Order: sequence, then C-alpha cells, then structure tokens
Amino acid sequence: MRKRKLGILLETWREDPRVEGLERLLRAALSPPPGRGRIATALAMGVITHLSFAAAVLAMIVAMFFGLSKSLGQVPHPWSWVANVALIVQFPLLHSLLLTKRGMRLLSRMIPGSHGMTLATSTYALTASAQLLMLFALWTPSGVVWWRAEGWIFGVSCAAYGASWLLLLKASFDAGAEVQSGALGWMTLLGKIKLRFPDMPTRGLFRVIRQPIYVAFALTLWTVPVWTPDQLLMAVGLTAYCLVAPLLKERRFAARYGARFARYRANTPYVLPRIGRHDTQ
Repeated sequence: MRKRKLGILLETWREDPRVEGLERLLRAALSPPPGRGRIATALAMGVITHLSFAAAVLAMIVAMFFGLSKSLGQVPHPWSWVANVALIVQFPLLHSLLLTKRGMRLLSRMIPGSHGMTLATSTYALTASAQLLMLFALWTPSGVVWWRAEGWIFGVSCAAYGASWLLLLKASFDAGAEVQSGALGWMTLLGKIKLRFPDMPTRGLFRVIRQPIYVAFALTLWTVPVWTPDQLLMAVGLTAYCLVAPLLKERRFAARYGARFARYRANTPYVLPRIGRHDTQ
C-alpha cells in the first residue's frame, strides 16, 4: 500500500509541468546528438552562465547580510553615492529593456553564429548575473551602521532573511527553473531539441499571488540583520522596481495569453494574498 502511494506520488510529480520541462531538458542534454562545435558552445555557455549566477547570488546574500557595509567599491565621498545610485539604476533598466522585442533581438546577436537565438535565455540570465554581481561587489560602503541585530533578534532576523531566500527559490521553481537559472538555452542547444518555454505559471505560489518572485525578492531586501544608509537606499530602489516591473510583465502576459491570463488575473491577487480558494485554471 505504501509503495503504491509512493508510485502515485512520483507519477503525479513527473506529470507536473514544472518538473516535466526540466526532465525533458535533462534527457536531451544527457544524450546529445553528434556535433562537436555545438556541444562545446552549449557546455561553455552553461558553465559560464551558472558560475556567474552562483557568484551573483552569493554576492547578494553576503553583501545584504552585512547591510552593504562590506564591499569592494572605493569611490571617494560624495561621488560614491552617485556611483551607488548608478549601480542600482543599471539593473532594472537593462533587465527590463532586454525583455522587450528589441531586447530579445539584441540578446540573440550577442552570441555570434547560428546559435544566438537558442542561447538568448541563457545570455539573458548571464547578463542579469553580471549586473547583480557588479551591483553588490562594486558598491562603495558609506561606513555608517545604524543598527545591528543582537541576541534573539539576530536569530529572528536571520530566520526571516533565510526564509525570504527560500521563498524566492520556490517562486523561481514555480515560474520555470530552466528559464530563471538560464539552463533553458544551453541545454536546448546541447540536446538539439525545439526551444520550448514553460507555460504561464499558475501553480505553487502563483496560485496565491500573481507576482511571488518580486514579492520574495523584495522581502530579501527588508529582512536583513544589519541596517545602514546603503541598505535603505538599495531596499527602496529595488522595491520600487519590484512594484513597477510586474506591470510590464503582465502587459506581455496579457498579449501572449489573452483571455486565459485575464481569468487568472481576475481570480488571483497581485502581491497580497487573500483568504479563500482561487480557481486559476
């Protein structure tokens, strides 16, 4: 009986479109058709993309944990604030621009040769990782610390900070881990299969609110155990981005999915969950 239940659970899990897409990519990537140049290009892109992604996430986690009081930037005051604001602004501007039709064409040309379009999603993830790494690694600290959590408050703050990152990880999986991580492009090229994007996300956290990634990202900005003028500037700037960027995203979804997205939007809150059941199908 227990084995039967486990079998049903595994089958249900494998039929989940969030898992099915990853499994399809893995199967193709593990048995790639011949093509030495294509394989080398795909693997090189995969290594560079994921190393950059890991470095960017690690830099962000560590830098914000200390309230941006420790970083590598050394721009003299008062020009340091100008440089820091520029670092904040460059991320949402380029990140949003590259999601437009013109931006996607630019991404497809960033990799020379015939594989640029296939690798565009990986190129996008690589670019975003480079932007985040630059933002957090090159920030010039003010040297001012307003507040540092201690004792049990430190424990609570760390738990909230960790939970925010776990929430962001879950939201990214629900949205399509292959796209969020940059794996879709290079694994599609490696396996020489048709590029297939995840369907409109309505499962997991997307059943509760329409924008869980942006909400979770914003939470990481406000749950840190150290507060400085730097952290406040970062939190306000990127939270504003988290409120505006989803509006552009929903405009693209409305154009792509039409009435289906309209039904989903009518039944699912924007960023604040509500009590009760929602039919998002």
